[in-house]
Parts: sequence; C-alpha cells; structure tokens
Amino acid sequence: MQSVEIKAIDNSDFDIWLPLWKGYQRFYEVDIPESVTLNTWGRFLDPGEPMHAALAMVGEQALGLVHSIYHRSTWTTGDYCYLQDLFVADNARGSGIGRLLIEHVYAEARRRGRPVCTG
Repeated sequence: MQSVEIKAIDNSDFDIWLPLWKGYQRFYEVDIPESVTLNTWGRFLDPGEPMHAALAMVGEQALGLVHSIYHRSTWTTGDYCYLQDLFVADNARGSGIGRLLIEHVYAEARRRGRPVCTG
C-alpha cells in the first residue's frame, strides 16, 4: 500500500467522505437521514463548531474517516476530546489506517491543549 496521509476535511471532500459515512452506517445497521448528514457536514466546516473530521487518503482515494467532538467535562475545567466515529473501508482493514486516524485525533487534541480523549 502507498503511504497514507491523514488530512482534515475541507469543503471539496464531501463526495469522497460520503461513501465512507454511508459505509459506517451500513456497518452499524443505521440509516441516518440525509438532513442530519448535511447538517453534520456543515458543522465539520464551521470553525465555530467543536466537531472535526479527517480522512485517511492513499493517493486520491479516501479509505477511512474519523470524527471528533470537543466537549465540557465535570472532571476538569478544560474540554475533553471525544472520538465519536471511526471507519476504515473493507478493502483497507488491517493496514494500520484505523490506528493512524486515532493517532491523528490524539495529536490534534494535544495541539489544542486538550490532552484527554474519550470514545
């Protein structure tokens, strides 16, 4: 497998993110309404929202996604980072992509001064 790049999503990534999001839903046997999906996508792109998304890219192909949310905690004065969704395409499982996506969330949390991750 070529090298894997983990990248934060941008507005142009919807068409490569959506099949992974749909695959995630199939895996968990849920069908999230399109209105919720579009709202979620908008939140990822809104700098005022505490929701974030990243993709695992091999060349031009997206093979995994991760979503995280920063939220208040009763245990600290700072926010926690919650890793909410993690998905790797069937054909890329066992390649280490899931681990790279998790490590990305942890690194981003540390960079933002939120060293505690849950999920």
